[in-house]
Amino acid sequence: MFRNALEPWHLLILIAVLVLIFGSKKLPDAARALGKSMRILKSETKAMHDDGASREPHPEPEPAPGPGPGTIPDAPQATAPTDSTTGRRD
Repeated sequence: MFRNALEPWHLLILIAVLVLIFGSKKLPDAARALGKSMRILKSETKAMHDDGASREPHPEPEPAPGPGPGTIPDAPQATAPTDSTTGRRD
């Protein structure tokens, strides 16, 4: 039924009608605005999809293993002394 519904000459007539209605100077601006609107729509739908995925409960991370053998848990870390006037390390 719709096998040959849109043939090349149909497209030519459609383009000619659009040029007559809108003028050749406004068509690029209209196409640009349509493209921008489509990009905004695409980014918003992606943001909604990502937002919905981020609301799903995430599994709890496993606790980090304790200190390995041979380490002292409460030992102070060794740091290089700093010069009090410049803040640089010696």
